[in-house]
Amino acid sequence: MARRHRRGRHDKRQIENVEDNFITFSKRRSSIYKKASELVTLCGSEVGVVIFSPAGKPYSFAHPSIDSVANRFLNQNPPQNDGVETLVESYRRIKIGELNQQYDELVDQVEADKKRAKELKQKTEARSGEGSWEAPIEELNLEELKQMKARMEELRQNLV
Repeated sequence: MARRHRRGRHDKRQIENVEDNFITFSKRRSSIYKKASELVTLCGSEVGVVIFSPAGKPYSFAHPSIDSVANRFLNQNPPQNDGVETLVESYRRIKIGELNQQYDELVDQVEADKKRAKELKQKTEARSGEGSWEAPIEELNLEELKQMKARMEELRQNLV
């Protein structure tokens, strides 16, 4: 009996393409930060996350700070409040949540822009087969000049 793949489940293996690897790392890092931020906001948890990129660059997310979380983890710093959250701390948590949301939106926008740039590059490369835009205009014959004019008019119409 053949195995059926379930939605969302697939074999996990290391990504070989360097660009795809970096994009996946950035997205997954953002997701982990978002989840950590949600723990802070919803549960009042103290959270510390340290991640090293494939290139060895360290990234961290912590609340209230990486030092306090690390010290508490190592039992050098007991919790400082008695469960009563101050107004300043509440405002700080809200602001952190808003900033994390803005960050996630910007990351999504950058990814969409990269995808769009890739599509435009592919379209440009596909069009270059129809006639060379880079050819010196002096070297084109009358028919090629007419074709170039038609393509430029079409491009202008598409831009409007």
